[in-house]
Amino acid sequence: MNKTRPKQFIRPIVRELHAYVPGEQPKIKGLIKLNTNENPYPPSPKVLAAIKAATDGRLRLYPNPTAQLLRERLAKFHGCQPENIVAGNGSDELLALATRAFVEPAMGRSQRSEATVQFFSTSYSLYPVLAAIHGGRSNVVALDKDFGIPPLAVLKKSKAWDFRAALTFITTPNAPSGRGYSTAELEALCREQRGVVVLDEAYVDFADGNALKLALKYPHVIVVRTFSKAYSLCFQRVGYFVGHPELIAVLDKIRDSYNVNGLGQVAALATLNDLKHYRANFRKIMATRERLSRELAALGFTVLPSQTNFILARPPRFPAKAWLGKLRARKILVRWFKYPAVRDYLRITIGTDAEANALLREAKGLCRLR
Repeated sequence: MNKTRPKQFIRPIVRELHAYVPGEQPKIKGLIKLNTNENPYPPSPKVLAAIKAATDGRLRLYPNPTAQLLRERLAKFHGCQPENIVAGNGSDELLALATRAFVEPAMGRSQRSEATVQFFSTSYSLYPVLAAIHGGRSNVVALDKDFGIPPLAVLKKSKAWDFRAALTFITTPNAPSGRGYSTAELEALCREQRGVVVLDEAYVDFADGNALKLALKYPHVIVVRTFSKAYSLCFQRVGYFVGHPELIAVLDKIRDSYNVNGLGQVAALATLNDLKHYRANFRKIMATRERLSRELAALGFTVLPSQTNFILARPPRFPAKAWLGKLRARKILVRWFKYPAVRDYLRITIGTDAEANALLREAKGLCRLR
């Protein structure tokens, strides 16, 4: 009898890996879901019609392997060439491709810059997982107490920051804090960085500005965007990189075949043809964000300024983790993180006005509890 245990076939790195934990996707009827930063409004009627029209005999065929029409439309939208763009199965796939393309796996306890994936803390918790899967070294540097990027002079003096890191991820605007960063401060840091810099702009449509021009100006800078957060296409999983053609060509070389599904390509194209609809939604979400922030602050919450479709708020009276449970019992789901810098806060997705009103109603009731 073969007594081999399956565990022995698994790479040690994978056995010891702490996997990325996505936000809860519950099946509770009537739950108000404010935990995963999904857009509260559906895709435009034109996008839904395009998807329905595409559910025909072509489903038996492979989609365009390079998402050519989508890349051409995105290039026109951003004022660049299709060669500046590669599309992916959501932005997460592209972040993984960048790790594979630009980072050497570490050997033993190597501290080499070419094996380093660098990012700030607290930010997107997928970054360290991607580094670990690849066998790279994570270099984690704390943001300032207000979640700002430390001044360049401070980073230059710091022995922690590696200006030669193979790959640096910067979430801008930041998650989970919602803090926005100016293009000027991002450019100052990019200029000094010797390795590839990926500016993760998943939430940029809710911000005052963006840094896309840096990806078209510097050969080592890439901007990543997604159709999930702002454009209501989480279900379809479509993202893209904008960067120098040589970097984009390398990423295109190692991506999976047919990595962007056909319906996703149809949906993304239709979205770009109805931007007026989405920009109206952005304005609604940002207005709700400002109102919710004001009214929670009036209840005693400390609400951080946000440039995203969520807010980070420190609740009064009870610890944040207790608020998580109490709100969930009232069918409102928000997000709590155990990381030291944010464990006293709740991250709250901006929903519809009706959902915001329900949250405020329950929060007022909890604030009155003895």
